[in-house]
Amino acid sequence: MQHFSRIRAFALELDAGRGPGVAYRGGELLSGRVVVEVAKGLKVRALAVCARGLAATHWLESKSIGMNTVYSDYTAYETYLRRRQHLIRDNGDVTVLQAGRHEFPFTFQLPGTLATSFEGKHGSVRYWVKAKLHRPWSSVKRAKKEFTVIEPIDINTPALLAPQAGAKEKLARAWYCNRGQVSVSAKIDRKGYTPGEVIPIFAEIDNCTTRTVVPKAAIIQTQTFIARGTKKQKKSVVASMVGDSIAAGKREVWHGRALKIPPVGPSILQCRIIHVEYALKVCIDIPGTSKLLLELPLVIGTIPLHPFGSRTSSISSQYSVSMDWLQMGISEQPEAPPEYSSIVSGEETIENLSPPSQDESPTLLEGPFFAYIQEFRFRPPPLYSEVDPNPPSDNSIRPRCMTC
Repeated sequence: MQHFSRIRAFALELDAGRGPGVAYRGGELLSGRVVVEVAKGLKVRALAVCARGLAATHWLESKSIGMNTVYSDYTAYETYLRRRQHLIRDNGDVTVLQAGRHEFPFTFQLPGTLATSFEGKHGSVRYWVKAKLHRPWSSVKRAKKEFTVIEPIDINTPALLAPQAGAKEKLARAWYCNRGQVSVSAKIDRKGYTPGEVIPIFAEIDNCTTRTVVPKAAIIQTQTFIARGTKKQKKSVVASMVGDSIAAGKREVWHGRALKIPPVGPSILQCRIIHVEYALKVCIDIPGTSKLLLELPLVIGTIPLHPFGSRTSSISSQYSVSMDWLQMGISEQPEAPPEYSSIVSGEETIENLSPPSQDESPTLLEGPFFAYIQEFRFRPPPLYSEVDPNPPSDNSIRPRCMTC
């Protein structure tokens, strides 16, 4: 008890120069200090600090064998960061810390490539720094500090600027009677987007059935957890919209129907055991039969479309947003998205795919993801126009001679 009373504080501090809530990325320096406040002279054998980064997945599956229930454990790990530094090395001698505040700085070089921090139902990607203080004839004193890593995804690449398009059709049947055919073709101007942007959807829906159909569009997030060669998925709807009903024998055309991306985490594609993917699904709700689904892949990045970069189309410029969504108050809660089962067909519905409630999910506009995206706040240039916004004054115009 004597040793505990002598230590007033034992904590880890990361450099505050980066600002609160700012995330790290691969290749950067992680620096900070271990702070020890001592009331009286304290004998110390060693002081070490380590930096760790770990992706982990875990879930249980049950199977009935006769009268017994057998549980299978699925667990996997992937290490991204493992560094250790001795601030006071244990060489057999005892170091005495005098009364007062003592700071022991440390610096770690982060690996060039890391996985983005993530918290999911069946897995996570976490990063932390831990310090251990060893004293003679006493328990080890520990301190821990977590930090966030966000690997940048620049959507200004040819692969993510490429348009995405697809078409699908379905024969509507009810009680073995042919009710006609429904077809849909859809296109978006690029594959990569960032939170807060608006996706303009161009689509044509032909309703050749005898029933009224309802088109819908939604952004689906798919979390995939991998362990022992087995996959576990969790799907949720992060944004959705419902179009106008299409009567029998009619056609509906979407000339860039807008679907806004809420503040969500970026795609995670490089982790071996955890994937976070997005897709735009155009769904046609057909009464009496399963839904017609068309899926277009999406990648949610962190670096928005460059304001001076080439646009894939004039529509891309037209629908580029000015990041005004970043000025929304944190107290404003987004509208709750619909159930995933209302977007997909019954055959594709998977258990526990409904989106998390507001109490379970963290506040969307807080934390490092919001601060990281805020770093790239800029507005796109104005649209091109042949009308001069600053026409010359009347005094500068020379009259033309009618006889010339």
